[in-house]
Amino acid sequence: MKIIILGANQVGSTLAETLANEANDITIVDSCPDRLRELKDHIDIGVVPGHASHPDVLERAGGQDADMIIAVTESDEVNMVACRVAHSLFHTPKKICRIRASSYLTSEKLLGKNGIAVDVVISPELIVSKAISRLLRLPGSLQVLDFAEGKVQLVAVKAFYGGPLVGQEIRLLRQHMPSVDTRVAAIFRKDRPIIPEGSTVIEADDEVFFVAAKKDIRACMSELRRMDKPYKRIMIAGGGNIGLRLAESIESHYQVKVIERDAERCKVLSEGLDRAIVLNGEASQRELLIEENIADTDVFLALTNDDEANIMSSLLAKRLGAKKVMTLINNPAYVDLVQGGEIDIAISPQQATIGSLLTHVRRGDVVQVHSLRRGAAEAMEAIAHGDSGSSRVVGKAIEDIELPQGTTIGAIVRGDEVLIAHDATVIQSEDHVILFLVDRKRIPEVERLFQVGLTFF
Repeated sequence: MKIIILGANQVGSTLAETLANEANDITIVDSCPDRLRELKDHIDIGVVPGHASHPDVLERAGGQDADMIIAVTESDEVNMVACRVAHSLFHTPKKICRIRASSYLTSEKLLGKNGIAVDVVISPELIVSKAISRLLRLPGSLQVLDFAEGKVQLVAVKAFYGGPLVGQEIRLLRQHMPSVDTRVAAIFRKDRPIIPEGSTVIEADDEVFFVAAKKDIRACMSELRRMDKPYKRIMIAGGGNIGLRLAESIESHYQVKVIERDAERCKVLSEGLDRAIVLNGEASQRELLIEENIADTDVFLALTNDDEANIMSSLLAKRLGAKKVMTLINNPAYVDLVQGGEIDIAISPQQATIGSLLTHVRRGDVVQVHSLRRGAAEAMEAIAHGDSGSSRVVGKAIEDIELPQGTTIGAIVRGDEVLIAHDATVIQSEDHVILFLVDRKRIPEVERLFQVGLTFF
């Protein structure tokens, strides 16, 4: 697939690297030649210096025969104009646009074919705030992903000493929970992936990914660790777009305080929020945190756009008694450094955004993609089409499907029914299949599995 990426920032660069490794023809456009030179040195891609929305620049990048344009520059306006230019001049089949400002997202007419002509809108702020909301609803989880419109969830938890299943084989899950069907999709032990089998023993500190119907998730978590009490008091450091969106979505369920250092922004926040308390000050001020009862806070969320400020305020909050600390970190190099110590969860906006972008790039009928373990693994929801003659998966039991190494099928959604995958489960046409891949190099093989042969047409 020929793809033009506009913007060599962190999202654009990570996306270019991911897609180039999957044998796509990638060209990236950016106004900073130094940034492009650096990318070109370690990734086999085309680079075009210039302004991303200019017609001549898009033409030099190969806009006339591109299959897709992904506009992820820092400017909403540049992204939108670039999509409109690609539509009008080159009739580009698919145009994906990153838009941050919520006021642009209120009208479908604005973004439709007769407007800016964007096919897919990606809003990082919305994606990240939804991801945090899911983590808050499931205390103790490290990652929570929805599939099949929320019918199925994939959850990552750290197994603790004292959990009923810790030190035991996975096959005993059914004995422990006879009324609940679940499947362990993968285990990460000291950052090394393990494809689970019935005889695999879960050890303390393992990061366990399991899949189950949404209603059964809490029961599954209780087998692996002591259940945390539901969160009540949330403190958010940073009242930017992410902080505001999150506070809006959770203020009716929790006691929320937002700390913002800019006085003008505080006014905007207080006008936009109904129940949340808005405080003007620095989240790294010890006296302010103590005054606002940080020791009684269940979750401290550092969501400013400054990584260093987020890390330092999180460490201080934890030292002063905050029970859980979640930190927004843009620099991927920092994520592995801090997660798991004083900081409980490091949230990477790039990885969350890239998962949404990859959904629209995958071949076959892939409806959802989620990046896991900072891009080391991937979860995918694909729809099976065709019949036993035209498809490699339809009409076959899971044990008879030649899955690539490191790939497991976790669950199948058939209409409103959730089926946890077992060896004898037969896949039918139009089933939503949830897969887990620990080796991302195998993605093209998985895509081919779900592509329908010519005999179907």
